[in-house]
Amino acid sequence: MASPVEIAEVVRSGVREGAHRGHAVVVDAQGAVLQAWGDPQAQILPRSANKIAQASAMVRAGLPLADELLALAAASHSGESFHVDGVRRILGDIPAEHLQTPADWPWDEVDRCALRAEGLGPTSIYMNCSGKHAAMLVTCTVNGWSLDDYLSPDHPLQRAIATEVAELAGERPWALAIDGCGAPLLGLTLAGLARTGSRAATAAPTTPERRVADAMRDYPEWVAGTRRDAAALSAGVPGLLLKEGAEGVYVAGLPDGTGIAVKIEDGTGRARQVVMAAILARVGIDTEIVREQSAIPLTGGSEYVGEIRAVLD
Repeated sequence: MASPVEIAEVVRSGVREGAHRGHAVVVDAQGAVLQAWGDPQAQILPRSANKIAQASAMVRAGLPLADELLALAAASHSGESFHVDGVRRILGDIPAEHLQTPADWPWDEVDRCALRAEGLGPTSIYMNCSGKHAAMLVTCTVNGWSLDDYLSPDHPLQRAIATEVAELAGERPWALAIDGCGAPLLGLTLAGLARTGSRAATAAPTTPERRVADAMRDYPEWVAGTRRDAAALSAGVPGLLLKEGAEGVYVAGLPDGTGIAVKIEDGTGRARQVVMAAILARVGIDTEIVREQSAIPLTGGSEYVGEIRAVLD
């Protein structure tokens, strides 16, 4: 595997203060690599970027969700009140105690502070993957599958997800790990992840993957909250399918079949943001939010003194 390359830098007062290394790739509608930085075949753990395929597998298995609740099933939500209410709506009559997400605080700082002010603590329903887990429980219920072991890699649900991940990526996963939420995590190449974004974004309208993609595009705030960069970018680029993952992972699919995947070696989210914006600009996307996210300003006191920006030589 080729070494990661420098793809973002930190410049303060004209001084190059630091840099981020990683891999990035652009594929076309047929999955062929058009451009790459670092190694397009780098083996990565996509983390929550796999949620596109995970949700698609559940729809294929009979998950009866649509619109914002289907978007929430593919989300890394912020734990805002509407997210928490949405998870409860997905669960319906299924007791929340069946959720096997670890107890957590909301990602969203406003909601996290509000909970603390009320003297409340973390719970499994606030965890950012609880929408996915709630959808998993519903899928199991629809199919008569057991609930207690729904995270086992040998469970019918997880076997169906593994098949879907491989189909959309066009490759056999190279690793089986455990994600932060406790669910099985399948490793892909960076190009395989980019193909996932491409294929879901351009699938036929009635297919499970297209239904998931459309829900995510129509309801970005259900996928990534109301105050996060991913939701703003998704809302600001028509037709863009977008999903971030932990440890500096990002995947995108455009209506013309272009797929993009990014992995920042040190896992830094700020580098993920500027690299994705820069690549979108490279492939011809020129919108206000793309320009805005192509650099993160740095301040000294209250004055602008530099920025974090992509380096795509």
